[in-house]
Amino acid sequence: MSMRIEVRLVKGPTGKGGDQRRVLTAMGLRKWGHSVIVTDSPSIRGMVQKVLHLVEVRPAPGGKA
Repeated sequence: MSMRIEVRLVKGPTGKGGDQRRVLTAMGLRKWGHSVIVTDSPSIRGMVQKVLHLVEVRPAPGGKA
């Protein structure tokens, strides 16, 4: 079983680079306060690292998929 994390958008991408906007869109984040639960993988961790100043990350409720 793989671990899951909850990613919540806490700041908007206004004025940020296009790459950061594309990362947020690819993760499924749309507007402030919106959160998604994703599988914890190296590619997702890389995406989170790129927008870490815009999101909040925590273990997902239930933890495992």
